[in-house]
Amino acid sequence: MKATILDMRRNPKRILDAIKRNESVTLTNRGSAVARIEPIRKLERPSMKDQEAFGMWADRDDMADPAAYVRALRKGRFNAL
Repeated sequence: MKATILDMRRNPKRILDAIKRNESVTLTNRGSAVARIEPIRKLERPSMKDQEAFGMWADRDDMADPAAYVRALRKGRFNAL
């Protein structure tokens, strides 16, 4: 679909409807193409388990009990006195 800058200003719904129909919209200004608006393709999001950082501390013995580990981190430095 081709649309002018004036069309975009006066009737943006028509342009958005074309994008929702997976059409590319070429914007023109005084007859020459200025920009192209293309719909975003839905990409599959990778699973969290596929991320590199997932499970990187699984083999640490000091983090076997996460609640105790965090409690020890949050303990104030003056509690030892």
